[in-house]
Amino acid sequence: MKINSDFDKRVIVHSADLDWVSSPMQGVDRRPLDRVGDEVARATTIVRYAPGSTFSSHVHTGGEEFVVIEGVFQDEHGDFPTGSYIRNPPGSSHTPRSDNGCVILVKLWQFEPDDSTHVRLRTDRMFSVPLKDWLGVSITPLYKDAIEQVSMIDLEADAVLSMDVPNGAELYVMEGEIEESGDALRQSSWLRQPIDHRIEMKAGKNGARVWCKTGHIREVEAQIQRVKKHSFG
Repeated sequence: MKINSDFDKRVIVHSADLDWVSSPMQGVDRRPLDRVGDEVARATTIVRYAPGSTFSSHVHTGGEEFVVIEGVFQDEHGDFPTGSYIRNPPGSSHTPRSDNGCVILVKLWQFEPDDSTHVRLRTDRMFSVPLKDWLGVSITPLYKDAIEQVSMIDLEADAVLSMDVPNGAELYVMEGEIEESGDALRQSSWLRQPIDHRIEMKAGKNGARVWCKTGHIREVEAQIQRVKKHSFG
């Protein structure tokens, strides 16, 4: 299965406009954003847990990264409310659930094989830092390694931010609205920017909160090859 699989193209998806697709687990539905592969896939997906739903215990062979968009995600490691950022590296496992329901943005099979770093952050307990030279913009760093950087960016009303993304980027609008290179992105919109481009964003009249990941698009082909190797042995 291939969805938005040309990583040389700029892609915008207004995920709220997509239909929910049932997953193999009752009460857990999905909205695919990009995907290369079948049930085992390099994928970026919006996942919704109905109140009281659970997902069977599983191992993250290729790693799992997610941010909680709405509600409270739960597993044996804790309760993670809106804004929480989780990295479960290759070989880790858990049993997800949500007592009252939640929505998360999930990325699968996008880790380096030797990455063993667990990350469990609650941004409701973290402070953002004003970004130098950008009035009305603050940042909450979430993760950084030699390849990628992940952060939560808060923009006050009409604030602007420009940055080079030579190795690509993804944005997901958690709250508010932004304009990026002339395109309007509202809450729940997702943007994937290819390599050797820039991000040019301006917040709407009520400001915005944006989850941002940069540096990883250049690694896509290697990630896809790892999925194929796992799928076909």
